[in-house]
Amino acid sequence: MTLIFAHRGSAGTRPENTMEAFFEAEKAGADGIELDIQLSKDGELVVIHDETVNRTTEGKGYVKDLTFAQLRSLDVIDRFETGKPLSIPALEEVFEWLAQNQLLCNIELKTAKVDYPLIEEKAVSLIRAYHLEERVIFSSFNHYSIIQCYRLAPEVEIAPLYSEVMFMPWVYAKSIRAKAIHPRLLTTAEWIIRAAMNHGVAVRPYTVNKAKDMRRLFKIGCTAIITDFPEMAVQERKAEREKASGQ
Repeated sequence: MTLIFAHRGSAGTRPENTMEAFFEAEKAGADGIELDIQLSKDGELVVIHDETVNRTTEGKGYVKDLTFAQLRSLDVIDRFETGKPLSIPALEEVFEWLAQNQLLCNIELKTAKVDYPLIEEKAVSLIRAYHLEERVIFSSFNHYSIIQCYRLAPEVEIAPLYSEVMFMPWVYAKSIRAKAIHPRLLTTAEWIIRAAMNHGVAVRPYTVNKAKDMRRLFKIGCTAIITDFPEMAVQERKAEREKASGQ
């Protein structure tokens, strides 16, 4: 069965990378969540996508230049008008919640533009503290970062993120000890997905937001999809399974 990962939580219906977005993903029936981590000025692992807080909060500045207390005090912009107080979560807050369910968690290390010293070590330490080794996947566009994660914790899965066409990505994945690839959907043909899976490498394309693409990937048995709309994906997966079983 193709698994469904909620991209930055249910980012299509709730403010991204907030606890509210993660709660909604669980409610929708997603199998896992995807989130992004960076380090605050005082070394706290925080969940936010951009290197600055400008787009998603009422504040200004780089994440790396703000303490956790300063980041926490910022109001997250609520374009969905949920009416709930929203803040930037600490990764530990997410882990405390994950300890109460069985969801998987794809952690994207935002290390391609900003150098965050020891971010991999901090993340691995927290994963082990919460015994989440079997439920976490590390991904990043900075492949040195996930290789460092593998060196620190070979028991935690790693998966390179990439946005362009890659020649025989399953060969590359195996060369860095990755069990999966996370390619951009628009640059990944079905035959590449099939070939990678046939070579024992899982494929989780991003960002799959159109129903027709969801159905196509469910039909070929793609390992997983990463989507902003987990509720839609769950419904489409159910419909495709019913269709395949002749109901």
